[in-house]
Amino acid sequence: QVQLVESGGGSVQAGGSLRLSCAPSTYSYGINYMMGWFRQAPGKEREGVASIYTGNDSTYYADSVKGRFTISHDNAKNTVILQMNSLKPDDTAMYYCAAIVGRNSNTPLRSHEYKSWGQGTQVTVSS
Repeated sequence: QVQLVESGGGSVQAGGSLRLSCAPSTYSYGINYMMGWFRQAPGKEREGVASIYTGNDSTYYADSVKGRFTISHDNAKNTVILQMNSLKPDDTAMYYCAAIVGRNSNTPLRSHEYKSWGQGTQVTVSS
């Protein structure tokens, strides 16, 4: 497992943009990660939003965010970025960064394989 440090989030009006960042607190050279962003709104189940495998930059998106969100990996900073554009009120949730250390995943948007989790950052989109 690894400790994850998140930043970003906040409040924005519908149609606006926000950027979330996530990085392991310690960097291990040569180790790849499956990094995912998940969200959970009050009264709803946790939902996989987007994920990326740092070994080959393969990306995966939930249908609800395709074309609006982009996940990327900054190799130099070992940071994963979630750029969120055209935000909607339905995107309001607590967003969590998560990691699978050392391997890819066949179910990149399902939370059960992710063993390392960040503290979460709130995203609020007003209409």
